[in-house]
Amino acid sequence: MREKTERVIREWTDTCDAEVSIAVLGGAWKPSILKALAEHGVLRFGELGRLLDNPTARVLTRQLRELEQDGLVTRTVYQQVPPKVEYRLSELGESAGPLVEALTRWGGHYAGLQRATAAVAAPTAG
Repeated sequence: MREKTERVIREWTDTCDAEVSIAVLGGAWKPSILKALAEHGVLRFGELGRLLDNPTARVLTRQLRELEQDGLVTRTVYQQVPPKVEYRLSELGESAGPLVEALTRWGGHYAGLQRATAAVAAPTAG
């Protein structure tokens, strides 16, 4: 478990368990990584990057490491040339699926409301 996640668990009270979820799942690309792995099973780094519309290698590496440290993703390294590394959801990562789906639905709903509000507020050309 990452130090940040451990600190949130230790310091936040039980009434703020949602903060633990945000600490683990929050971050650039994390929900998208989990969703892609849920849909495709096993992916290599390059495959994952292409599915996510090419985040920078640095960002993708960091997010994968954090998900691995928090126990949601497993990383398998094969001793061969060229090196082969595969990522898949752990059992804990699979259990986050319904939450990621709910966040996706809510985010789409929220974005739709904001777009509608912006369209109403936008001046008309004329």
